Amino acid sequence: MNILIPEELVIKEAKNELLNIINNKKFNDRVLYELKSNFHNIRVVENEIGRFLHYKDTYQAGFINTEFYKGNLPYINYFLISYLLNPKAQKVLVIGMGSGKLVNDIEFLFDDLKSVDVVDLEENIVNIAQNYFNFKPSEKFNFILQDGITYLRNCPKKYDLIIADVANNEGIDLRFLSEDYFSAVKKCLKKHGIFVSNMCASPDFKNPKNIFFKKYFPIYKKFFNNNMVFKGNYSDKIYYKSFFNIDERVIDITNVIIFSSSENIDLKRDLAEKINLNIEDYLNDLTDI
Repeated sequence: MNILIPEELVIKEAKNELLNIINNKKFNDRVLYELKSNFHNIRVVENEIGRFLHYKDTYQAGFINTEFYKGNLPYINYFLISYLLNPKAQKVLVIGMGSGKLVNDIEFLFDDLKSVDVVDLEENIVNIAQNYFNFKPSEKFNFILQDGITYLRNCPKKYDLIIADVANNEGIDLRFLSEDYFSAVKKCLKKHGIFVSNMCASPDFKNPKNIFFKKYFPIYKKFFNNNMVFKGNYSDKIYYKSFFNIDERVIDITNVIIFSSSENIDLKRDLAEKINLNIEDYLNDLTDI
């Protein structure tokens, strides 16, 4: 499997003193659930920072519960900006279940919602989300046990909004940066539909050494006329402060949340009050590329 490994995207080396803090940090994990499935070594753990879903060595989802911040893994909050771009969305597709919190947020935000379909390879994920992360399935929720690309190639409907969060233990499968993938996504979107994806890159977006924006971002521009890019500065601030009590980014990698559409997309900031968090701090990470 060809993987885009985050460490390969680094431009600036981290400070040794900050790396030492991260490497020496020990969390008092209490294992609440453990299972080896067909695709993952799954654990649900609880510690002084919060409760998290682990696949192998990485956090795939969960909730932070510290004095500094309480809530979802912060990069996921950028996905809620979708509501400010298309509040009338009726059909939503989410690739990657996670804790299920995003699904419940979508059901709360979008008043005209008719369905939210979730595609995931992990057959146990819905039960885990219900039992450990307070996920509440509704009549609008449909779970599809399938590979995301396979589903997109054959999807039976058109969506107003597609959200893809597909990073795995090692990084991002390059199938999710292929022309085949983008062609399938576009086929499944309505004319005014919006595609949201979570990628990663060095935060120095315009540096000619930035591999993601030099090598991979052009495919977004090939398939979509409009691409709105958010740099994960605010989510990084929450992450490093909550987990390590550090007030700056340590690793030269940030989440890159990209909203793509064939039509013009505009932020409806007057609707921001309905999103139950400091969404303006996330909106400030909008970056000109």
